Amino acid sequence: MKHIELKGIIPPIITPMNQDESVNYEELKNQVKRMLDGGVHGIFPFGTNGEGYILTADEKKKILETVIETVDGKIPVYAGTGCISTKETIEMSKLAQSIGADVLSIITPSFAQASQDELYEHYKKVASEVKLPIVLYNIPARTGNTLAPSTVGKLAKIDNIVAAKDSSGNFNNILEYISAAKGEDFHVLSGNDALIIWTLMAGGTGGIAGCANVFPRTMASVYNYFAEGKMEEAKEANESIRSFRACFKYGNPNTIVKTAVALLGYPVGKCRAPFNGVPSHGIEAIRKVLEECRQKGMC
Repeated sequence: MKHIELKGIIPPIITPMNQDESVNYEELKNQVKRMLDGGVHGIFPFGTNGEGYILTADEKKKILETVIETVDGKIPVYAGTGCISTKETIEMSKLAQSIGADVLSIITPSFAQASQDELYEHYKKVASEVKLPIVLYNIPARTGNTLAPSTVGKLAKIDNIVAAKDSSGNFNNILEYISAAKGEDFHVLSGNDALIIWTLMAGGTGGIAGCANVFPRTMASVYNYFAEGKMEEAKEANESIRSFRACFKYGNPNTIVKTAVALLGYPVGKCRAPFNGVPSHGIEAIRKVLEECRQKGMC
């Protein structure tokens, strides 16, 4: 198994689209370079912010190839390979491994309700079929399935299951993940950008941060300041995205993030329909926040 330090700020990079909703691979390269220039600590293609839920397997393959080629070994590449079935998750995970991904991020199965025993067996079987480190991904609001802390504790004993990303928005759940895996070589990452600094302070190691698509340098600085022991600066950096996150009320967070990147002047297009609506007053609110952030040197 590859030894990867799962730490820092990892953007679930957006997937740029052309007007016809095809993937804009050239702009994807540009966005990867932009993240690298911003000092992020990893890149995560086709996560939630990358619209992994609406991409085909062939598109995911080409996106991953493009990201890996552009990153060129500078930072780890996390591939989101979770599918509804165990069989397809294994197939996608093996594909990502063969292409050259460094880490697998595997979201819980969705749509049908799964018991904790079923989730345990799902992840255990996938882990037995690949050699890459695996990050468990808990986002119950999107999948309908919750990965319980006790299940995370059991899975943490499997050699190549090395981390969990929690996007529940419940900080207590993050604390319980950290506690459940205590004594194991296991990392906990925040999937909620507002909780990254608090996760770090509690013993976590970073965050998979959608807002890093908009503010890569600012988000990377949260971890960098923390690692340097500059706690007040780290808290201030994490707090600085509050006004932007307030814009999530205008639409799907994925759509708000992608809209913001487009308003910064990058031809990333819209999210795929039907998940792409932002009202005109929402766009103006985002534009205003970005101008305020620009004046602060954040973007």
